[in-house]
Amino acid sequence: MLQRIGTGLLASGLAVLLLKIVGLQAATVDKAQLLAWQDMPLFTLPKPDPTAEAVRNRYLQVWSSSGGQEGNQGVWMQSDLTVLAEHQGRIPLPAASLTKIATTLAALDTWGPHHQFETLVSATGPIKKGVLQGDLVITGNSDPLFIWEEAIALGNRLNQLGIRQVTGNLVIVGNFHMNFTEDPAASGQLLKQALNSSTWSHTIVVSHGGMIPGTPKPQVKIGGEVKVAKIPLPKTILLLRHQSPSLAQILREMNIYSHNALSEMVGTSVGGAEVVAQIAAQLAGVPQAEIQLINTSGLGVENRISPHAATAMLMAVERFLEPYQLNIADVFPLAGYDHHGTMRTRKLPLGTAMKTGTLREVSALAGVVPTRDRGLVWFAIINRGGNIWEFRRQQDQLLGELSQKWGTLPVFELSKAQPPLVFGDPKRIQSVISDQLASGSFEF
Repeated sequence: MLQRIGTGLLASGLAVLLLKIVGLQAATVDKAQLLAWQDMPLFTLPKPDPTAEAVRNRYLQVWSSSGGQEGNQGVWMQSDLTVLAEHQGRIPLPAASLTKIATTLAALDTWGPHHQFETLVSATGPIKKGVLQGDLVITGNSDPLFIWEEAIALGNRLNQLGIRQVTGNLVIVGNFHMNFTEDPAASGQLLKQALNSSTWSHTIVVSHGGMIPGTPKPQVKIGGEVKVAKIPLPKTILLLRHQSPSLAQILREMNIYSHNALSEMVGTSVGGAEVVAQIAAQLAGVPQAEIQLINTSGLGVENRISPHAATAMLMAVERFLEPYQLNIADVFPLAGYDHHGTMRTRKLPLGTAMKTGTLREVSALAGVVPTRDRGLVWFAIINRGGNIWEFRRQQDQLLGELSQKWGTLPVFELSKAQPPLVFGDPKRIQSVISDQLASGSFEF
């Protein structure tokens, strides 16, 4: 019995201390438990890695000689529960677009990776011989990635239903945003233009050119104006359901290109910067003080995140995605696979999933490197002051050096459960009423 009690005290005390070492929060242990496991000979702390510490020390000197004061630099490297090396790891620093890690985690927790935002298309009058005799109503549900290609696909689907003209207005209901425009009236004007190819700008023509080969040019002429309704209209008939790409696809696009407007739209739908920070801190198991946000994109030095918190959030993202047969590469860019956006000029170890952050005086990088000897090495590096481009090069060199010493093991790849993102994919638009409209008329 005493042996079993001693084993339990050791396990509970060790678990609490290990959580404290990596910064995760746990329930407190009373003094009797603490005294019990402290005196046990089996108790040992996970030791930092000499290789990681040596590389960290050398690069702190390099960063200092490049104009960055040592006090402005933050580092955290971790494998499982072992902190391999750190420098000011728990101090919140201006983290730039590492903020998007928090936004990603909070969005996944709010909706799940397979969630699709739905936009409804309805009519207020009959459709006769290709003419909708009434208003065309768009009901938005906070789709953050409704862009030109999606509008073109929507117009083509209306044409397939036989609708080529609307005698009434284009009415916007709910949270409809197009091309990252928050104003629903302005978004409605953009949609009206996209539905009628005779009014296209050069930008829309270019967007159409990047769609699936053979995509038609829609012709839906709206005779009235764009109106915004604050409440749903009482009498409409549903024509189409437009679904966005999955949330995981949206987040990956957001993180590859570090798209600030997209991140703000996602974060606003979650509840804003304060809510995002609270959710992220809770799921990552870090003190709230280590994630301080004034927005959900990372613009401005007021957004501060500790390197430890950035690492913990990435680990939380990976844990969250596992039950869905997805991994961190399904929502963040992957070295060796992605060559656009923020990956364009980076030279990172093959298989590194990561997120960059850049402001005028801040360069940040966080992610995970698969290694042969240390397994998954989660890291965050935040540099401030000095030459930003030089900081980037040095970050890549640091990770490359560690990867060479520990060996590479590219284990991450995009899940087959998540298809490639296709903008304006007609498969995501469902007809609700019968296709009899294409050949006849519909009485309201």
